[in-house]
Amino acid sequence: MIKKIAMCVAFASSSMAMQGVLAAGGNAVAGKTKSELCQSCHGENGLSVNPECPNLAGQKPGYIYKQVTDFQKSLRNNDTMSPMAGMVTDMQDLKDIAAYFSSQKSMSQKDGGFGKSSGEKKKLEAGKKLFMEGNNDSGVYGCVNCHGADGRGKDASNQIFPIIGGQTKDYLVKQLMDLKAGTRTNDPAGMMGDIAKKLSEKEIDEVADYLSSM
Repeated sequence: MIKKIAMCVAFASSSMAMQGVLAAGGNAVAGKTKSELCQSCHGENGLSVNPECPNLAGQKPGYIYKQVTDFQKSLRNNDTMSPMAGMVTDMQDLKDIAAYFSSQKSMSQKDGGFGKSSGEKKKLEAGKKLFMEGNNDSGVYGCVNCHGADGRGKDASNQIFPIIGGQTKDYLVKQLMDLKAGTRTNDPAGMMGDIAKKLSEKEIDEVADYLSSM
């Protein structure tokens, strides 16, 4: 498992530079106006007004750019986002929108009012343990290895692995469940799908609870 993860990380590392290049050149000032429709779900400051919609505040621009283009190419599907992504026909507009949300204060559930952690001590402790250490018995790799100790990445230049610390719990649970079920498959080299399939629903709830407490 570790060898496979290492190969996937190497693949991601070779891809992240291109992803960053594609998203480069965004104008955050222009993006504020261009993102007005996006703000109806993701919030003016990138903090979601709906727990099922992700926070985008401080998210890496290359990651935002890739997800939107994946929706456009039907590599990722959602009843709301797929048609919304299709409305962005100018890639400069997408770069500007990504730059705007990325420029906002990094997502934190201390600022957001939706999709917060349960605050249950035992659940938070279990979620933190899984995030930091993984589960050797089931072969789950610790999330910290790619997403960093605070869920905000180990390398700011890495545009592949998203910021997940401070994300809404509902959204995190939904994405992990979709990856586990194989209904979301746009993760690099299937890395997250492999991990999610080894997570129990209880573990998914616990790690999402921990991340949404940040």
